[in-house]
Amino acid sequence: MDKNKVFAIIAALAATTIYGLNHTIAKVVMPNYIEGFGFIQLRLMGAGLIFFIISFFIPNEKIDSSDYLRLFFAALLGMCINMLMFFKGLQLSTPINSSVIITLTPIMVLLLSYVFLKEKIGFIKLSGILMGFTGALVLIIYGKKIAANAPNIMLGNIMFLINASAFAGYLVLSKPLTEKYHTITLMKWMFMIGIILSFPVTYIEFKEVEWTALPFFAIWRMGFVVIGTTFLTYMLNMYALKSLPASTIGAFIYIQPLIAIFYAIITGNDSLDLVKFIAIILVFSGVYLASKKLKKIPN
Repeated sequence: MDKNKVFAIIAALAATTIYGLNHTIAKVVMPNYIEGFGFIQLRLMGAGLIFFIISFFIPNEKIDSSDYLRLFFAALLGMCINMLMFFKGLQLSTPINSSVIITLTPIMVLLLSYVFLKEKIGFIKLSGILMGFTGALVLIIYGKKIAANAPNIMLGNIMFLINASAFAGYLVLSKPLTEKYHTITLMKWMFMIGIILSFPVTYIEFKEVEWTALPFFAIWRMGFVVIGTTFLTYMLNMYALKSLPASTIGAFIYIQPLIAIFYAIITGNDSLDLVKFIAIILVFSGVYLASKKLKKIPN
């Protein structure tokens, strides 16, 4: 395995780890301190500002007019629909449900990659996707809970499904762009588009936040979402897309339910048993197979 691919896998793993922690960390502050859509404006403006500042330290790139439409729809799916549906769904449903339902993303990525990117779906990659999906299902069925602060689980879960579909479309649309432009260039423009498109939906909830009355535990969680879940994860995923297929990046999402379990164990809210251990093996094996490159057999 070449060095670039190793770094890409590390980047994808780091991004999905942050995402996994985010399910619980973000849920804690909603809706008491900030509502789902208001959180999105904070994410977009905070991370967008960081990308904009960093862009001054890289060579200036001009986006080709032929890529305008692809860039627009990638931003629409990744920075608007994906974020809006996830955070509002998280406000209505539970972290366990969110971490589970988004494991459908790789299946959608595979189908979209096959149709639009002409990526081949080999037996080993398909086996990895199915193995990871099986492991995620084990965690879903075994660890399913109903939280007191989940007012509309069904609607929230529907939003998670839309979130998973939008994120899959974002990965597929972004893949060709990562081969032409610097990651910071793409993120700068995508977040700018995202801020403009989402503003009519997010502004009302954003202005309702009582910023001066926020306790420290809410502030650091919001900071984690802006810097970690938004800035770092989007940058890491874009970097990973330069060396890995979109379907492989999507497969890493299977790790998120595992991280939710580990985080619960560390905080004393859960314990490890045989069923969860088997699920962990299935998920990690699935991600490995999905990221494995097939060797060509000589004629």
